[in-house]
Amino acid sequence: MRKIVKELVSLYVRDNDVSALAQQVQQDIKVPDKTEAVRIALRNEVKRARQAIPLKERIKQIQNDIRAMGSEIPATT
Repeated sequence: MRKIVKELVSLYVRDNDVSALAQQVQQDIKVPDKTEAVRIALRNEVKRARQAIPLKERIKQIQNDIRAMGSEIPATT
């Protein structure tokens, strides 16, 4: 059997405000340590940033979807 070893690396935060935010996230999402809280928060932020689509593009996509259903919407510039 293969044994999977998780490397332990501690997180050292020099900024007191950032440390307090990490601790707050840790408590809110009930994870064992600040490192895990920061990991989850950063993953969520990366996901959110990648999914962010400008409003103009979202409206254009909605208009295209409606046009595809057969409704007439005047084109906008």
